[in-house]
Amino acid sequence: MNVVMHCVYFPPEVGGLESHVYYLCRGLVKRGCRVAVVTSRSKPELPAHEVMEGIEVWRTWLPKRNTLGWTAHGAWSTPRLTQTARRADVVHAQAFQSVLPAVVAKKANRIPLVSTWHTSHFLKRAASPFWRPIFHRLLKWSDHNLAASAEIADVAERLAPGVSVEALTNGVETDIFYRREPSLPAAGRRRIIVPRRLFEKNGVEFFLRAMPLIAERVNVEAVIVGDGPERNNLETLAASLELGRRVEFLGKRRHEEMPGLLSSAELAVFPSLIEATSVAALEAMACELPVAASNVGGLPEIVDSEVGGLFEAGNPTALAATVTSLLEREDLRAVGAAARTRVMERWSNARLVDRHLEVYEGLLSGRRKQVRDPSAEGSS
Repeated sequence: MNVVMHCVYFPPEVGGLESHVYYLCRGLVKRGCRVAVVTSRSKPELPAHEVMEGIEVWRTWLPKRNTLGWTAHGAWSTPRLTQTARRADVVHAQAFQSVLPAVVAKKANRIPLVSTWHTSHFLKRAASPFWRPIFHRLLKWSDHNLAASAEIADVAERLAPGVSVEALTNGVETDIFYRREPSLPAAGRRRIIVPRRLFEKNGVEFFLRAMPLIAERVNVEAVIVGDGPERNNLETLAASLELGRRVEFLGKRRHEEMPGLLSSAELAVFPSLIEATSVAALEAMACELPVAASNVGGLPEIVDSEVGGLFEAGNPTALAATVTSLLEREDLRAVGAAARTRVMERWSNARLVDRHLEVYEGLLSGRRKQVRDPSAEGSS
């Protein structure tokens, strides 16, 4: 089977969507599929074309990392996507920014379109009178719609009544993410890890405000892995709270470094204010880390008392209470082991690849029936 995907960002860019698409493509290649990805040349040093672990990658112009830039990239990448899709059986749009270029490729090549709806960007725009009719049409144009969380699926189905949207949580490559030798030296304190890009929506401010409360009860330190526009403000806040050596900002790290970093901690915290779903939380769980997370978006779909705990978003007191109660548990390692078991059973990348292949095969089977009986062809 030949599959072509469109997504705005792709590794070496770091993020949940980027790793999801990369590992999904890698898994499809391992199953014998031919996979191509059309994405952005988000960094000037990246090649316009390369092959990464069997995945053919085409990169096209991206002027800015905002809505206008995404729109320009979508238009600029459409010819490349359409040409690449000439030899594809299925075109797959990853996130709403990719659907319109994929619709053009679908119609030009008469192949099915799968769209996956990701990220808090979609959830925020879904409330806008400007975006609602656009999303309605994009959902209608897609032959099969997937969503990274049940919340996203519910929102999408309300935008396009009569369209079915399948909730399918992103997966984790569990043969890469597992507990291993820690990459950080032992520090004599309990260690928390916060693997979050430093954007306001990820709520790291509230974790920092909770740290003095946590430190009153537990001898603890935290490492924050990620970078972003809020870093200076957060470092200033940490200094004002006199956190000193209790908090270290490690900055952006390569994705392959994350298993060792995660294995250096006892607990992972995700203080998000808004979250579609969290590949990073699943990766932490795969490394046998209990997870403390905000009770928002798709996080309650993966985290409960058996694998960690939930707290009210934006509430440092509630965050501190959840974290300290977990750190004080004598069976914390067993909670982490249960977290990995859950990922293996429900959210391994192998299971994700299985479901995608089922979806693709189902669409191709329907297409073959239409070829045999042209009168059955629908209007999609």
